[in-house]
Amino acid sequence: MPSDLAPKDINAWLRYIESLHPKSIAMGLARVKQVIGRLKLQKNFKVISVAGTNGKGSTCAMLEQTYTQAGFAVGCYTSPHLLRYNERVRINGIEVSDEALCAAFSAVETARKSGEVVALTYFEVGTLAAMWHFAQTGIDVAILEIGLGGRLDAVNAFEPDCAIVTSVDLDHQEFLGESREEIGFEKAGVYRQSIPAICGDNHPPQSLINHAQQIDADFKCINRDFTYTWSAADWCYLSNGRVIHTLPLPALKGHYQLNNAACAVAAVESLQAYLPVTTASIANAMRQVFLAGRFQTVSKTPWVILDVAHNPHAAQALAENLAALKLTERTHTKTLAVFAMLADKDMKGVVNTLKNEIDTWYVANIDHVRGALASDLAAIIAEIIPNASIKCFDTAAKAYEQACIDIETCIDRNENDKIVVFGSFFTVASVMQHLNQRANPNL
Repeated sequence: MPSDLAPKDINAWLRYIESLHPKSIAMGLARVKQVIGRLKLQKNFKVISVAGTNGKGSTCAMLEQTYTQAGFAVGCYTSPHLLRYNERVRINGIEVSDEALCAAFSAVETARKSGEVVALTYFEVGTLAAMWHFAQTGIDVAILEIGLGGRLDAVNAFEPDCAIVTSVDLDHQEFLGESREEIGFEKAGVYRQSIPAICGDNHPPQSLINHAQQIDADFKCINRDFTYTWSAADWCYLSNGRVIHTLPLPALKGHYQLNNAACAVAAVESLQAYLPVTTASIANAMRQVFLAGRFQTVSKTPWVILDVAHNPHAAQALAENLAALKLTERTHTKTLAVFAMLADKDMKGVVNTLKNEIDTWYVANIDHVRGALASDLAAIIAEIIPNASIKCFDTAAKAYEQACIDIETCIDRNENDKIVVFGSFFTVASVMQHLNQRANPNL
């Protein structure tokens, strides 16, 4: 593209790359590998790929923090973002600048058009741009989150030095298959021969185990090759029955985070010969790890929790966290849900999982082509929970505002009453944007 026709800023670039392919998702690695070749992209750093239905983001955050604490230069590529695209590409926990992203997009665009034009999706361009930037920057290790599945995801075009599958459950069935066995096979596609292949699922599909064995991966499975024990004060990482590390509990809330933490530590242990890390560095990472939108408290007056749970597996983790809070509260408290989902997700499964934890549902539309209508969500809730208290709104921000009013004016208000915002990244992002605008009205 001639320089005078190139997009002028990050927003223009994002609009442009969104228009390059007729489909938002187009599985396959051939097109990405073709552009990798044209970019002459040489991987001069270690790569850890992280796949899984849920837990990918948390595991990436723990790995990113661990290697940063250990003094390494760490690149991290995750998706989706909540407020800014820059959240997807970080060096040592710091978002890459608009200028750096524009330079990376320009490099990918030049390579894409240097021969026969290659059609790339938004995610494929983003993945190539992130890796190009990492290669230019000179990092020691890249933590790469798989976008969808594993075997045919753009991230899988780059050879990992260690690959993790955090969990396997039903999601994206239209692309990955209708059963855990089919989905497990797709996610196992991130594994490689002789390379550490870590699995954090407590009951992994046989298809995943079989694939790891067939390709002769260095397969390590939780509760078999590594595991953890925990108390109210700390947790221990064990390998082959021997305690390797005693660590503080992760700052990310929820017992299930220990599975993610154990996977992260297993990956760190597998690469100790190349990237040596001390127990102290891992411990500091556990104390300091943060990930927006994962049972994140953003206010205590009222108590507001943001969680991107968008499928039944993630909803179960959210339900467990909410139930654990109730155990610590001596009086009856109310939980108000600001809830919106994409229509192609398992809406019934999410509602059914959380039906015992929610007192009032503030249901909203999502301004997205895949967004479910609030009226459809309300009908699902009413079907599963007869006599449920349901209120419908145009946006999650409006739903949140009304929930705040209701919780403040309730006759039997309790200081531990809470609002939980969940159902989609879009739902959480909408409320985050609203909170930011209210805090900074002049921006």
